[in-house]
Amino acid sequence: MTPLHRHPDADETLYVLEGEILVHIGDREERVGRGGVTLAPRGVPHAFRVLSKTARLLALQIPGSSEAFYRAASEPATGAPDAPGPVDFERVQESAKQHGAVDIIGPPPFEP
Repeated sequence: MTPLHRHPDADETLYVLEGEILVHIGDREERVGRGGVTLAPRGVPHAFRVLSKTARLLALQIPGSSEAFYRAASEPATGAPDAPGPVDFERVQESAKQHGAVDIIGPPPFEP
């Protein structure tokens, strides 16, 4: 799951390469499966949750101004694609504070 967040200066498009996700954008939710696309316009709060065992996404941001945020918020790949770990939300929030490309608004909006 991702925390509820928004990109104040960028539109974000998510393309699902594999698996299925539930996306919360503004006041709506939608399921997006393999080959599906969804758009979170700049300034609109959004989050997503993986519904399948695993998922692979391609995220595009226009303009592409968030690289420093993602590099600081992410862990390098271990070479074991089937070994996902828990998201370090504190690290994500700290990166958002340092780089300003993302506003973390709150916890994930999904039911447990």
